[in-house]
Amino acid sequence: MTPPRAKKSTTPPTTRARLQSVIKESRNIMRKDAGLNGELDRLPQLSWLLFLRALDEVEEEREINDPTYTPAVLGNYRWSVWARDDTTGEPLLTFVNEQLLPYLRELRGSGRPGDPRDTISAIFGNVSNRMLSGFLLKDLVTQLDSVDFASQDDVHTMALLYESMLKEMRDAAGDSGEFYTPRPLVRFMTQMVDPRPGEVVMDPAMGTGGFLVESFEHMMALARTAQQREKVQHGIRGTEKKSMPLLLAQMNFLLHGIDHPAVAHANALANPIADMRRDGVDVVLTNPPFGGEEEKGIQEHFPAGMRTAETVWLFLQAVMARLGKRKGRCGIVVPNSVLFDQGVGARIKGELMAKFNLHTVLRLPNGVFAPYTPIPSNVLFFEHGPQDEQVWFYEHPLPEGRKNYTKTKPLAFGEFAACADWWGGRTRDGRVETEQAWAVSADSIRESGYNLDLRNPNRPDDLSHRPPAELITELIETETEMLGLLTQLEREIKAFAV
Repeated sequence: MTPPRAKKSTTPPTTRARLQSVIKESRNIMRKDAGLNGELDRLPQLSWLLFLRALDEVEEEREINDPTYTPAVLGNYRWSVWARDDTTGEPLLTFVNEQLLPYLRELRGSGRPGDPRDTISAIFGNVSNRMLSGFLLKDLVTQLDSVDFASQDDVHTMALLYESMLKEMRDAAGDSGEFYTPRPLVRFMTQMVDPRPGEVVMDPAMGTGGFLVESFEHMMALARTAQQREKVQHGIRGTEKKSMPLLLAQMNFLLHGIDHPAVAHANALANPIADMRRDGVDVVLTNPPFGGEEEKGIQEHFPAGMRTAETVWLFLQAVMARLGKRKGRCGIVVPNSVLFDQGVGARIKGELMAKFNLHTVLRLPNGVFAPYTPIPSNVLFFEHGPQDEQVWFYEHPLPEGRKNYTKTKPLAFGEFAACADWWGGRTRDGRVETEQAWAVSADSIRESGYNLDLRNPNRPDDLSHRPPAELITELIETETEMLGLLTQLEREIKAFAV
């Protein structure tokens, strides 16, 4: 390796189209390497290299702005040294495998939350170079060096990277219940829950960190003093049990100036619920996995009458536990099954409405999470305190003339303008029934066994949000009626033939 640092890249800020082009070419390079078998190998390889590229740019900017700043990665191990060196082939493989990755794993910081050296060490503890060709690795590094991370725009580069590759891994994504939340929905939920400087915001299933980045930017825009800005920096908390989205979240935080996130590489459900109650937060914004199942050891962390293998129900209990101590509030994405489930589900909804004010249920149309799942989804908004006399429902409409969202025509933030106007601010004053909004008495919900899967009485029939049992009953009735008509027609034809 050549000791002097190479000149900083002068490539222009990376646009969405440019990023997609770089990803495509990078994947083409990786497909040629015998050590990478499919996207499940290519995604980690691409991600840790991009992390080092992004980290180097962030650290270089900090050095320029603060002469006293000491980078976390030093000397020949900085991207701008080894990645822009002429070394290739076997010498490059030897450097990466025997020097670079061990150096990153063994970094030691202060132990304080947010120290980048400890973060890097934790991230690279399970990272390995899977490429066998040093020449292809050099081609890949050169391609990634053309990405520029200086511009903090709406591209949200790392999340876009992960999502674009998950489209090629749809089966794997569906099996794990990972449906990454569209940025417009993240932004809307954050604005409605409205975290403030000085509050602690948590996402216990943070994925690539979208909710936490949005919350950070929302609170920073409200901060008026240096003390408030410092509180915002220390008010971000997240948990993610999978190493790949955790790595991407760390990149996301670095690129958006989040210096002190309290982030854990763990299963947020792996602690007894009593510990969660003691470790309270002010705000939870999250989209927990749909359809996942937890092992018996995890289930035993929850009260006997509330145990279930279904991940989403355990997350809902964990969220309530986190919010109780600080009397917090929440926006959480849930599948339709949460609304109509009985048994354990009904008991958990009963506890929710006993300890919290479930004030709004946002019903989302099909395709919001395309291409990952067609399952209709909802957002529950609640806050600690007595339940209001009524629960408001708001049905988000599809754009006129559309039957679904698609990956080429996704959800847009501007579509939430009507709901935001109706919302009534933080106090939710002045809400009225509209074609999209209606109120249901809390007593009637309790009497129904906590069924929240309620149709909009102000609009025509909407099959996507009808309870499955009701749909099946109606289908059987229709089929029975049709069979009767066909039988009668058969008799008449036979009679006519005679």
